[in-house]
Amino acid sequence: MKKLLFALALWAALPLAGRAWGVEGHRAIGIIAENHLTEKARRQVAALLGTQSLAMVSTLPDEMRYLPEYKDTAPWHYVNTAMGLGHDQYLQAVKAQTTPNAYNELLLKIKEMKDPALTKAQRAEALTFVVHIVGDMHQPMHTGRAEDKGGNDIKMTYRGKDTNLHSLWDSGLLDYQGLTYTELGQQDSAVPTPLIKTWQATADPADWLFESYTIAGQLYAEAAQNPNPDFRYYPAHADELKQRIQQAGIRLAGVLNEAFK
Repeated sequence: MKKLLFALALWAALPLAGRAWGVEGHRAIGIIAENHLTEKARRQVAALLGTQSLAMVSTLPDEMRYLPEYKDTAPWHYVNTAMGLGHDQYLQAVKAQTTPNAYNELLLKIKEMKDPALTKAQRAEALTFVVHIVGDMHQPMHTGRAEDKGGNDIKMTYRGKDTNLHSLWDSGLLDYQGLTYTELGQQDSAVPTPLIKTWQATADPADWLFESYTIAGQLYAEAAQNPNPDFRYYPAHADELKQRIQQAGIRLAGVLNEAFK
């Protein structure tokens, strides 16, 4: 727990740029999840995190990489594969990877989060990574190509500023909305019950990754055709962006509800 507290202090001292989904995105996902927890799951989360909320711990894994003991956690935030794979091929490729990635680390952290043999601090840390990784899985460019670092090397210009494809989807489009993470989270929490059930029924995180991967293929193609999109880019992707954040929050709640039932 001391390491988590140190990471909180480190987070406060670092610039806002460069965090996956941005602070607003990750924290909005945390708020959505909190709004859809069962009472039992809510109690278990509070027992592990104390006064910290899912929203507040959601960005910590990005900052913890600056600590020497977490320097090897960078691959936990993404999965790289070749592009152009079908559903079954993609799932096979993801599950065949033996090096650390978002998929196998999420499964491991869920087990650790539930393990009564571990200390409270260890389980709290595992929960923190679960919150963050589920969010990252729903950011399309976290399933991009290794050779361009998930779109980081795809240079673009948006609203007159130099950026890249990954950064545009991490925070650029969210910043365009001008909403705080609280506003974003509360606004996006209103998901119809049938849709909640549908999203949570897709329980294999590899399927969540494939959704992102499919979108990433589309985004790569668009960026290749037009690396300097105009004002029409945000409206064209606004619903997609909102849905990915909603799905991340709803599915995170599903993971925690199931884990702590």
